[in-house]
Amino acid sequence: MSTVFESPAYIHQALCAGATGDLVKNADPEEIIAAVRDIHAGGSPMSPPIARLVVASFQQQAQQSIQDQLLTEREKQILDQLANGLMYKEIAAKAGISTETVRKHVRHIYEKLQVGSRMEVVRKAFPGR
Repeated sequence: MSTVFESPAYIHQALCAGATGDLVKNADPEEIIAAVRDIHAGGSPMSPPIARLVVASFQQQAQQSIQDQLLTEREKQILDQLANGLMYKEIAAKAGISTETVRKHVRHIYEKLQVGSRMEVVRKAFPGR
């Protein structure tokens, strides 16, 4: 893809739609030639900021997939409430369960995501927060 836009959002959309790489239109002729050769050799030329965006997107998707596969629906609900800063008592009241049941779910979440604290679980489950 060759574009005048340097917006990560536009480039990300183009890559998701099937573009193999990204080059801004004002790239040096040498860069364009190198990119064409790179594509011909099976590569995907892109600028470092766009490469980071792509990697972050895949990491986020992988993390979401891991979380979806490992946690039960109830654990996901409790994890969301933990991430929103609710206390165990508040989570229990909202879910209609006991505080001890919340503790049990939180223990299982920590074990499944291999973390030891609320801060770690939020960082691991929601990298952007």
